[in-house]
Amino acid sequence: MLIKMKKALKMILIVFLIIIVLIVGAIFLISRFIGNITNRPEIIQNPKIGEWYRITPDGAISSDGSQWHGLFRKGSENKVIVYFYGGGVSTDAYMAARPEGTEVGFYNPKLTNDGLEAMGIGSSDANNPFKDWTMLVLPYSTGDWHCGTGEFRYTDAYGSEKTLYHHGYTNYTLFMQEAMEYIGTPDELLITGFSGGGFAAALLGNDTISRYFPSVKNTTVFAEASFLLNENWRDIVENVWQAPDKISERLVSDNIVLDSLRALSKDHPETKILFSSSVRDNALSSYQNYYTNGVLETSNEIGNVYQENLKLMVKDLQSIPNTGILIWDGYNDKKDSNLTGHTLMFMPMFYSDSLHGITMAEWVMNGINGNVGNHGLDLLEKQY
Repeated sequence: MLIKMKKALKMILIVFLIIIVLIVGAIFLISRFIGNITNRPEIIQNPKIGEWYRITPDGAISSDGSQWHGLFRKGSENKVIVYFYGGGVSTDAYMAARPEGTEVGFYNPKLTNDGLEAMGIGSSDANNPFKDWTMLVLPYSTGDWHCGTGEFRYTDAYGSEKTLYHHGYTNYTLFMQEAMEYIGTPDELLITGFSGGGFAAALLGNDTISRYFPSVKNTTVFAEASFLLNENWRDIVENVWQAPDKISERLVSDNIVLDSLRALSKDHPETKILFSSSVRDNALSSYQNYYTNGVLETSNEIGNVYQENLKLMVKDLQSIPNTGILIWDGYNDKKDSNLTGHTLMFMPMFYSDSLHGITMAEWVMNGINGNVGNHGLDLLEKQY
């Protein structure tokens, strides 16, 4: 009996050691994988095709004053994507005092999203039609949709005086100046972004084309998950974010994206414009409720309001020449509601999932190639 017990204990010990080895090995592999993603090397004189690099300009900072950097991948095709990340927004003292990590969390105060560049539109997956494009990636940590140059004083939740550095436009400018050293004149240009980055694509599309790619014939601007109404947008952009006048002077209504895209179309009529939103966006409806009612929350009823507002937005967008629209539903992370997901651009669904018979990636590529189309507009009339 004692011998059997010893054998049993020995077997248990062996199994336990095997489990420990597997766990340690898994942790090692995961840490190496994460490290390879989040610790990109600084860019070199002759960057390798398909490799990711950091570009860390002097003077580029996040909203909390910490160092900011952009990301760069040289593609095998002579085509370029300027890609703006999202990550919330701050437009007043209340929001400024409540970044991610507080009880509400309106915006990302520092860079925490390295790794997204290799996902979704930046993926090397064979099914991603953008896998061989050069990418200029602008992570987001300034709360100003990448268009500010100012410093905003506020009092945090503990009564301390602090400064929020709305340096999005400053960072963008410093990054683009360095990144342009590694590319020539591309055959095709896509300026895009998701959520706060979609707002940036609309706000900065004109600037990006005019300043950095004036000779490119085939240009497209795609704003994804970027629709909020606020009658104070111009005041916010001018006085809170302190964006350049050429950005703020275009804002004439409560619809910052519509105003920006109309101005873009006027200045660059050959540019294709693409806009996409889920029909009852759970994140944007929550932010819209904050601007309308002062509370960052959403519900089926608030989703109804978003859907009705989006219907009017789509009608206005259809008056802009050369504009395509994609409306979608599903991907709801609030299972007890009829709300819909927020963004697909940085996820595999961007190129893998069919939306009304077409993937988002295929729809974007069609637009770039001159076939600007609309999909899913019937969802605007759907009862949820």
